[in-house]
Amino acid sequence: MGRPRTESVAGAVAPAEVALTGDLARPARLTVPDLPAWPQHRVRFDCATSGVQHHRFEGPLLHDVLSAVGPLFDPDRRKDRLRFLIAVTGADGHRALLSWAEIDPDFGRAPVLLAAGIDDTSLERCGPQLVLPQDRCGARYVSGVNTIRVDGRYGPWA
Repeated sequence: MGRPRTESVAGAVAPAEVALTGDLARPARLTVPDLPAWPQHRVRFDCATSGVQHHRFEGPLLHDVLSAVGPLFDPDRRKDRLRFLIAVTGADGHRALLSWAEIDPDFGRAPVLLAAGIDDTSLERCGPQLVLPQDRCGARYVSGVNTIRVDGRYGPWA
């Protein structure tokens, strides 16, 4: 199953879009060319379980991108954000789930990227990639990200 392509008048393929949805003050749609608006980070991925692979990813932190669209947690209650989950879906149907606490600098501070490039190659045509360098061999990496949903309905206080 592939991503449907959107053709422009000239026949060129339009950049893949990512829908930021859910419990957000400002839901948005982004493309890879939008991602340099945030500070860029580089992480390296090394996998030894299926033969050594080395890749470099570049893009903004997922936390920075999602913070810009206003997650709807109570800013006066520090722990309120701990009930928020982030569901990421790729064009091929692959999904990954993260907690807000995992990416929040006040808690887990994981350097999770919404990568705009891999090994100095842009991901503009296929969409950004979710990159969790702390995961063993990219278990939660999602290619061609097309939806990121933030959901705060979880936890006993929800």
